[in-house]
Amino acid sequence: MRNIQEVLKNINDFAKEISKNSLVTYEDLPQYSLFLSQVIDYLNDRFEEEKYTNNIVQNYIKNEVISKPEDGKKRGYTKLHLIQLVLLSYMRPILTTDEIKKVFALAFNEINDRSDDIISWENAYKIFDKIQNESFDNFLSVDFFDKEKLQSFIGDDELKEDEEERILVFLVVMSLIAKASAIKKIAKKIVDEYGKKHSNK
Repeated sequence: MRNIQEVLKNINDFAKEISKNSLVTYEDLPQYSLFLSQVIDYLNDRFEEEKYTNNIVQNYIKNEVISKPEDGKKRGYTKLHLIQLVLLSYMRPILTTDEIKKVFALAFNEINDRSDDIISWENAYKIFDKIQNESFDNFLSVDFFDKEKLQSFIGDDELKEDEEERILVFLVVMSLIAKASAIKKIAKKIVDEYGKKHSNK
C-alpha cells in the first residue's frame, strides 16, 4: 500500500511539530511577577484546549493544589506559580485534582511551605522538560508503528485506496489511544499507591 509510508510520515511530522512547541524552557518563563489576568492569558496561549479562568486558578489555590499568591502584592503570581500551573496543565488531562495534589506532595510536601520541599520547583520543572523532550525524541526515533501489522489489518479487507488511508489513520489513532490509556492507568495506580503511603506518615 502506497499510502502507509506517506500517512506515517505525516504523523511523524505532527509529532515533530508538537515537540517543537511543547514545554517552555525554565529560562523562557516570565522573570517578573504577574497579575492573575496575565497568568490566565499566558496559560491559555500555551494550553489552548484547557480554557483557564480566574475561578479555576483560584480554586487550585483554595484547595492547596498550588501555592497562594504573594501577600499584599497586586502582581502576586511569580515564576513559581507559573511552574506549578504549567506542570499542572500537563497533569490535568490525566489526573484528578486530588491526584495532582498527591503528586506535588511527593516532592514538595506542604504546598505553601518552601522549607519542606524535597527538590526545588525549578529543578522539578527542568527535569520534566528534559523527560518530555526525551519522550518526543524516543517517539520520533523509534519505528512506533509496525507497518507490516498495520498492512495486514488493512490487507484483509477489500478497501478502496481512500478507505485504506482512513482505516490506517483510525488504527494509528487507536494504537496511540491504547498506549495513552495504559500509561494513564499506570500513572494513576502509582499516584494512588504512593499517595496513600505518603499520607499515612
